[in-house]
Amino acid sequence: MAFRFRPVDASFYDLFRESSEHLVVGADLLAEMLAAEDVDREDVARRMREAEHAADETMHAIVKRVNSTFVTPFDREDIYSLASGLDDIMDMMDEAVDLILLYEVKHMPAELSNQVEVIQRCAELTREAMPRLQSMGALEEFWIEINRLENQGDKSYRRTLANLFSGDFKAIEVLKLKDIVTSLEGAIDAFEKVANIIEQIVVKES
Repeated sequence: MAFRFRPVDASFYDLFRESSEHLVVGADLLAEMLAAEDVDREDVARRMREAEHAADETMHAIVKRVNSTFVTPFDREDIYSLASGLDDIMDMMDEAVDLILLYEVKHMPAELSNQVEVIQRCAELTREAMPRLQSMGALEEFWIEINRLENQGDKSYRRTLANLFSGDFKAIEVLKLKDIVTSLEGAIDAFEKVANIIEQIVVKES
C-alpha cells in the first residue's frame, strides 16, 4: 500500500481562510448597499473597493506562495483554481455594488434581498469550511448545502426576472435591475463553483 506524505504548510490554509473572510465582509457590504434608500452608497462602494483590493492581495499572496513552494499541500492547479474561484466571488459582489451606485437605482425589488441573503449564508459557510481543508474532514455537508442554496438562488433569480418583466417597471429600470440581479446570480454561481472545487480536492486527496 502506497502512502502519500506532504509536509504541512499551514500558510496556504491561513491564506484561504483569509480569503474567505474577505467574502464575508463583501457580502455584508452588499447587504448594507440594499438595506435602505438613505444609505451612503458612495461610502459603501468605497469600502467594497477596499475589500476587493484586499481580496486581490490575498490571491496574489497565494499565487506567490505556490510559485515559491516546492511541495504544496495539494495539487498546484487545484490551489490556483480555488484561489481564482474565491476571487471571482468577490469580483461579482463588487460588480453588483458598483452597478447599484453607477445606475443610481432608487428602488430595489424586494426579491433582491433573497439573493443577498443566500450570498451572505454562502459566505459564512465558506468561511466555516476553510479551516477544515487542512484535515479534509467534515466538508461534505458544506458542498451539499452550498448546492442547495445555489438552487434556492436560481429560483429567486427567475422570480425576480419575472417580476421585472411584469410591466410594473420602466424599460430603463428593467435594464439596470437586470444587470444587478445577474451580478448577484453570478456571485451565487461562483460560490457553487468553489464548493465543487473543494469537493474535487477532497476526493482527489482521499
